[in-house]
Amino acid sequence: MKRLINTALVYLIAGAAAGVFFREFTKFSQFDGTTVLGFMHPHLLVLGFAVFLIATLFALQDDFTGDKLFKPFYIVYNVGLVVTVCMMFVRGVAEVTGAPLVLPDAALSGIAGLGHIMVGVGLVLLVVMFKRVVNRRMSATA
Repeated sequence: MKRLINTALVYLIAGAAAGVFFREFTKFSQFDGTTVLGFMHPHLLVLGFAVFLIATLFALQDDFTGDKLFKPFYIVYNVGLVVTVCMMFVRGVAEVTGAPLVLPDAALSGIAGLGHIMVGVGLVLLVVMFKRVVNRRMSATA
């Protein structure tokens, strides 16, 4: 359970840092358009901080961290979110600076897509564990 709240805290700090980076980097670069960098902040706060905060609240009711799906969820979800945000960072910095992408555009999009798929799989695993918590609570009251 402690791992969940600590992970939420890490994503809160990363989300705040991403917001500051976006604002300061675009201002320093005198960039006035839209960029993918602006989406790193909400991705980290919602998909990182909020998801793990909600998971912590569920774990307080019925600690599901011992569930056999917890470790696969934790690994797949975090790797997927980090991959997604890293690809946003790479594309966003290239957009702001006008530098060429380090990878072909299709490769960058493909890697970001894999990150999104991993996040989706992780969310499904998390909801299955939440469902098990709800079922246990319902069985206990019946």
